[in-house]
Amino acid sequence: MNQLTNSELIVNNDGSVYHLGIRPEHLSETVITVGDPERVASVTQHFDEVYFSIQNREFKTSGGRIGNKEITVLSTGIGTDNVDVVFNELAFLLNYDLKSLKRNPILKGLEVVRLGTSGTVSAQHPMDSIVYSKAAISFEDLFQFYTHSFDTVVFDGKNYPVIQCDAFLEKKFAKYAPSLTLTAKGFYGPQFRNAQIAPRYGLEDILGLSYGGRTVGNIEMETAGIYGLSSLLGFKAISINALLADRLNGTFSKDPAAVIDRMIIESIDTLCS
Repeated sequence: MNQLTNSELIVNNDGSVYHLGIRPEHLSETVITVGDPERVASVTQHFDEVYFSIQNREFKTSGGRIGNKEITVLSTGIGTDNVDVVFNELAFLLNYDLKSLKRNPILKGLEVVRLGTSGTVSAQHPMDSIVYSKAAISFEDLFQFYTHSFDTVVFDGKNYPVIQCDAFLEKKFAKYAPSLTLTAKGFYGPQFRNAQIAPRYGLEDILGLSYGGRTVGNIEMETAGIYGLSSLLGFKAISINALLADRLNGTFSKDPAAVIDRMIIESIDTLCS
């Protein structure tokens, strides 16, 4: 791991990492991740200054400052497969010499805040509210490919990793209610939605799933990947969730943009306070 090959750490001709298309100078100590590339501008519109904006594939990155605090905003796309790409390449930018492909002797960390959307499956977390993920259950299969010692929960006879948020960031975002988040592999069947293909499980099958004295409160598609990779890479991470759907009642927010904007503004204020 101290010396990688050209097929493991792929560097573009301009010195940028393969998928993100950015170089080490584009990375700040604080990173905000969003799913939708269009949401990057929804965050940076509140900056005092935007230094750059780079897009490669679904990954859009912009950097700027609010006062003296510099922040990089990055879209991950949907799912932990994309999160795997993003967080490994952030670690390459931070801790590897991209010319020699050798790991730096002193490793650095990042402060990562995910601003995402989610569906509530708990009466304690009403639609149009904002929560933070105190812990996330990895209901996809990302971490079967990494060595780890995460806690697990059991569902249908199988063990699923569960990872907690960073304690320091949790204190900063304590204005929001904590939730146990289930990170799903997809949007329809994996989130127990009835569509053209009948799902194997229903919502009622996971409502009793618990960890740390909490039952599942919301479902989305990135948080467990962000928490798990951050833990393994030495990053601090927290996921903030705008709850746009009430899965128990089958309803969806009448003004999702307003909820997302409120989450963005409040989270930026929290980060910069």
